[in-house]
Amino acid sequence: MTYIRTVPTASGAKAVQIVSKSHGQVVRLEHIGSAHSKTELHTLLTLARQRLHGKQVSLLPEVPASRIYQHQAVSWLLGDCLRTVYQQLGFNRLEDEVFELLCIARIVEPVSKLDSVRVLADLGIEGLSNTTIHRCLKRVIANGYRDKLAKLCFSQAQTTGDLTLVLYDVTTLYFEVQQEDDYRKPGLSKERRLEPQIVVGLLVDRNGFPLELHSFEGNRAETKTILP
Repeated sequence: MTYIRTVPTASGAKAVQIVSKSHGQVVRLEHIGSAHSKTELHTLLTLARQRLHGKQVSLLPEVPASRIYQHQAVSWLLGDCLRTVYQQLGFNRLEDEVFELLCIARIVEPVSKLDSVRVLADLGIEGLSNTTIHRCLKRVIANGYRDKLAKLCFSQAQTTGDLTLVLYDVTTLYFEVQQEDDYRKPGLSKERRLEPQIVVGLLVDRNGFPLELHSFEGNRAETKTILP
């Protein structure tokens, strides 16, 4: 039996899916999209019925059928544009497509890593799993992606940016934990928090293009982060 179902997502939206049930097992056949309002939900449900029954279903006057396909076309175009920029910056030299997709999802909608699967599905990109994402995050750390990306950004800025002036600033990020460790330590908090934190420094060129991002122990003084 094939039918339409809606399920809540981690971000509070409602995902509309076409699924099949056989011998008590539910298999997702197609993710139609995620709705953040009643109007979007009505639109996605209508599109799902079209896909399910293979025929045109009339929509409410305020939601013409063209908007459904326009929404999909814009989503796919956005994904293609972001992939193009990613490659123009030279980030594809990492040769890690999963990391590329996670970057794109993060720009489109900054949600949890797991909910990135839903964001990518809205862009017409399927096939990512939670296991695949966690394997990618391990590669990010093991292979030093941060330093590699910083070098690529600096190379881009040398070609198209303006390095006659560089700007540097720091901020703090706190963690909802009580026990500190060698990295997360209480310090001078930008948010006036008492929890353990880290210090993050960002270096940009005159136009605000990022050149380097680095993190430090939470009790490191700002002035001692400049030279590194």
